[in-house]
Amino acid sequence: AYLQAGNIAVKETDNSKKKEAIEVYAEVTPNPSAMKFGTNKSLTATDVEYKNIEEASKSSPLAQALFGFSFVKGVFISENYISITKFDVVEWNDVYAEVRNFISTYLQDNKTIIKELPKTESTPKKTKEEATTDGLDGTPGKIIAILDEYIRPAVASDGGNIAFKSYDEESKVVSVILQGACSGCPSSTITLKNGIETMLKEMLPNEISEVVAING
Repeated sequence: AYLQAGNIAVKETDNSKKKEAIEVYAEVTPNPSAMKFGTNKSLTATDVEYKNIEEASKSSPLAQALFGFSFVKGVFISENYISITKFDVVEWNDVYAEVRNFISTYLQDNKTIIKELPKTESTPKKTKEEATTDGLDGTPGKIIAILDEYIRPAVASDGGNIAFKSYDEESKVVSVILQGACSGCPSSTITLKNGIETMLKEMLPNEISEVVAING
């Protein structure tokens, strides 16, 4: 549900008089601690998540700047949105407009979003073709393909992401990483069990025993 129509920032290019409108809108998520800030500007080709300002300072000036808000607990940047998780010291209704305006101005000024991808244990997004490379063929490749096609688009609409972590061939347990609004969300367990686990068991019969989250 959109809280407001959005904030339009107008940027004039150096080479012409044409203006590019950058829209930033705030959207609530199933996680009361997280809010999604969507935009019509491309932000990153690979999802990145920061848990604190120290992590952000190494690779993302935008995330580092967002941690300047004392209530910001975590920042997740995806292709066309940013999910911000807050501490319980404030209510989103009191601060979302300020954060939205800050992001809009930052993008309007064309400042650096990510200067380099952080080193992380999470697995970057992979297409179906890429899933069969890097040694991730067989069941892991199939799992990644299913996550990419069916799961990620659904959770992205709520400001979150489910990243493949590992698959144990002996126990048939799939481990995933909950990111963005999915991390710490009260409904994440239901999504994990009733959604992801059920789907993987149906699409990969006898190959999946359980899906577990290693965080969130």
